[in-house]
Amino acid sequence: MITLADVKNNLEVQELIKAAQKQLNELGYTEHSTRHVNIVSNRAGRILETLEYPKERIELAKIAGYLHDIGNCVNRTDHAHSGAILAYNILKDIGMEVSDRTEIMMAIGNHDEQTGMPVSDISAALILADKSDVHRDRVVKTNTATFDKHDRVNYAVTDAALNINKEDRKIILDLTIDTKICPVLDYFEIFMDRTMLSKYAAKWLGIWFELIINDTKLL
Repeated sequence: MITLADVKNNLEVQELIKAAQKQLNELGYTEHSTRHVNIVSNRAGRILETLEYPKERIELAKIAGYLHDIGNCVNRTDHAHSGAILAYNILKDIGMEVSDRTEIMMAIGNHDEQTGMPVSDISAALILADKSDVHRDRVVKTNTATFDKHDRVNYAVTDAALNINKEDRKIILDLTIDTKICPVLDYFEIFMDRTMLSKYAAKWLGIWFELIINDTKLL
């Protein structure tokens, strides 16, 4: 079985992640490089592991998480779709079984809130992992005067934890937001679509999605 380690060691994957971030830097987007994809990969795997999915599905979720944003090297628009095709071909070249690479393609192609929906356990885990990575470490700009709303909201988040309670069948996104930087309402203005997609993803896995901001349960 092709593993996450095999994917990380692939030079083509490494270059695509670098190129994706290079393009997003020029466009003024938040960080989508190795920091982000490692977090998403780890969280996607942890979600399925906690819910006691087979180890093969866990590994596929980790790989999908690591590759999910490579489409940004083509264009930010429809990056989920172009990334899914890129990932499929790379995984084919390194010898992954067609059934496994198809699962990863489906997950990557459905991770964006504009066009995607949970279509499998891997897809649902990827969505929850990706949408939970909100943090000031993702802000690339150094001049606060140039921040747009996405930068300001991410920068205001000083702590973010994704907790899975298997017994209560809950997955909880727990955020600490510095309201001196932006009000909590701004989070919903920017991320409502992502929050709703996270709810759908949790429902697909048979669990409940909760959002806590500054110790207050909002969903």
